[in-house]
Amino acid sequence: MGGVTNTPPRAPDWADRGAPRLADIAVQAGVSEATASRVLNGKPGVATGTRQRVLAALDIVGYERPLRLKRHSAGLVGLIVPELSNPIFPAFAQVVEQVLAGHGYTPMLCTQMPGGATEDELVEQLEERRVSGIVFLSGLHADTTADPTRYLELVGRGTPFVLINGYNENIPVSFVSPDDRAAARMAVRHLVDLGHDRIGLAIGPTRYVPSRRKAEGFTAALHEFLGLAQGEAERLVQRTLFTVEGGHAAASALLDEGCTAMVCGSDMMALGAVRAVRERGLSVPGDVSVVGFDDSPLIAFTDPPLTTVRQPVQAMATAAVGALLEEIQGNPIQHTEFVFQPELVVRGSTAQAPR
Repeated sequence: MGGVTNTPPRAPDWADRGAPRLADIAVQAGVSEATASRVLNGKPGVATGTRQRVLAALDIVGYERPLRLKRHSAGLVGLIVPELSNPIFPAFAQVVEQVLAGHGYTPMLCTQMPGGATEDELVEQLEERRVSGIVFLSGLHADTTADPTRYLELVGRGTPFVLINGYNENIPVSFVSPDDRAAARMAVRHLVDLGHDRIGLAIGPTRYVPSRRKAEGFTAALHEFLGLAQGEAERLVQRTLFTVEGGHAAASALLDEGCTAMVCGSDMMALGAVRAVRERGLSVPGDVSVVGFDDSPLIAFTDPPLTTVRQPVQAMATAAVGALLEEIQGNPIQHTEFVFQPELVVRGSTAQAPR
């Protein structure tokens, strides 16, 4: 008479792949083990957002998803950036891509390298690939001399898009920006508190919205804290390129004006300013204090570590993708500018004013 063999239940297929303990995935996702198990075994009854968190946790832990749970792309989304040599742009791109991927979309990074495709050509290429939407970072929308018709035509064609860093009230879409005026004000306030009364600004061309706003915040702060008239404050503004070389040139001019402290429109410009100060046989921060803007990756490891105004990249990029996805899904969203507050990060490039 044959006996009955008690075969233990087979483990789910994800366990065969050397997966982590269920508890590890649950903790990473912030859910119960029972919920994590339902997701990993493809069971129904789990909210979409919760299911995405569990799958993202599996990715973070570093294990391949079970075949049946492989994510199918919800569509392509283009991300157009000016260039990648300035580390703030890759920082934005990374967050945008992560958030898009978390919602099932496949990001397509497009860069406007010198001699390469223009923004308009990149848009044309993306539309040919039938992207679900486009994220523009510091594009032509930030240039007040550029024709906004290209964006109005994009609206007319029904292509959802969102614009980061640069506001134009004539374009009826969502914008995401840091508070550039507040950024300049907090930098000036920090330097005034250190005893500086001759402070300069190294900034990009006036035609760019972020440059214009930072300059406005800077001159207003000099009037508020030091009592400088508009004309006198304007003499302490040097408009140049948003590059290391541009910062070097602007800092040289500001040193000639007797400045003991400088606010720069980007971290790259600040590094150029530090180089210009040292070429004069002066030290940072002993003789001249320097403040950057962005808090780019690795900027804390410069010599000296750079005091800077941190651009809220994570919050801004996340909000931009959120607004875009609402547009893609056909949900009405306010077409306005969402402004995020920056944060002053004090490091080693600022100190008390020299006596």
